[in-house]
Amino acid sequence: MALRINDTVPNLDLKTDLGNFTLHDFIGDNWTILFSHPKDFTPVCTTEFGAVAQLAAEWEKRNTKVIGLSVDGVDEHVEWKADIEKYCCAPATFPIIADDDMSVAKALDMLPADAYLPDGRTAADSASVRVVFIFSPDKKLQLSMTYPMSVGRNFAEVLRALDALQATYKVPLATPANWEAGQDVIVALSLNDDEAKAKFGEIDIKLPYLRTTKQP
Repeated sequence: MALRINDTVPNLDLKTDLGNFTLHDFIGDNWTILFSHPKDFTPVCTTEFGAVAQLAAEWEKRNTKVIGLSVDGVDEHVEWKADIEKYCCAPATFPIIADDDMSVAKALDMLPADAYLPDGRTAADSASVRVVFIFSPDKKLQLSMTYPMSVGRNFAEVLRALDALQATYKVPLATPANWEAGQDVIVALSLNDDEAKAKFGEIDIKLPYLRTTKQP
């Protein structure tokens, strides 16, 4: 199934290099980022996993768990992590889903319909796209990004998007283009000027429909 914003993610059974559990149990009361990859021991994926490992303190600061996915087995994941850690000089402490039967990738629509797993397959055979899902603590999808196999993701942007989600979660606020944490935010149109001032204090009315305020 293709997940849409505000869908509850299916409670899938996950087999990982750090044990087996359900996706809902893994999320718990945290924000969670799930990111998929086509195959272990591939160059772009190694750089991406390294980038995620280097941001461990930033994920923790934001009460956020991260979990990877690749269509290889547990043994391959364990061996690959040694390469990742050698490359990025940081421990890769997050789990990697061993989706060797593609059940998770297919359930979350991460693969083309004609994907297959021949013996001696390459990343091109698996054809996993690079998906990023961000789930809120209520297990709902808040954001998704999809990249082709040839384009490595910018995890600084993933971190920025996470900050924006957390800043606007269940409050009548939005973030403008190129927003960074700490910058002014946009007041939702669901509030009139008086209501906005009562809730957020001073507002800057740039246009009748564009009002900003300090990030709470």
